[in-house]
Amino acid sequence: MANLIEKGTKIIGVGRNYVDSNPAPMPKEPVLFLKPTSSYLANGGTIEIPASMEHLWYEAELAVVIGKKARDVSESEALDYVAGYALGLDMTAKELQATIKATGLPWLLAKGLDTFTPISEMISKDAVPDPHNLELWLKVDGELKQKGPTSDMIFKVPYLVSHISSFMTLAEGDVILTGTPEGIGPVKPGQKITAGITGLIDVHFDAEKRSTPVSH
Repeated sequence: MANLIEKGTKIIGVGRNYVDSNPAPMPKEPVLFLKPTSSYLANGGTIEIPASMEHLWYEAELAVVIGKKARDVSESEALDYVAGYALGLDMTAKELQATIKATGLPWLLAKGLDTFTPISEMISKDAVPDPHNLELWLKVDGELKQKGPTSDMIFKVPYLVSHISSFMTLAEGDVILTGTPEGIGPVKPGQKITAGITGLIDVHFDAEKRSTPVSH
């Protein structure tokens, strides 16, 4: 992954941020959660499925990479704090998440394990005139599973940067995962994921069982 991304202190995920993947009433403000930077996985790596689980679920997302410290940033100035973009995957241990959600607990263990944020190299902001005019796609074993425009985001990039920075300081290298189009689903051990931003970048990852069991 790009060196700037490796400098970041946190990953902020945005849930339910695409029109087509949001059957419930649209949220009135962004649904946010945190992932640890230890969950990053560089292009070509292996996504580890916990030994006790049969699959993980994938979500292809536009990742926003912060370029400088941002605190209480206005929406009109928000893109000045963006260094670039990447293609990120938000991997989820779906069985574990279902149990966690049923008890009202945080999602950390379902989304924060090692290898659960596969990510591409950063694309310079200069190469992306409009982050809301991109197409995201994802395939499992060559079969197209996700394909959707970033124009379907409910909360756009400037609003997300401004909103998040009003609650917590964004540091250089921090990443915002901006949500996913419809088509999320499982990847099983032995399968391969390819994903990308049309015309800009693509990534590939293997999925395999983790050799060491996760503690309970």
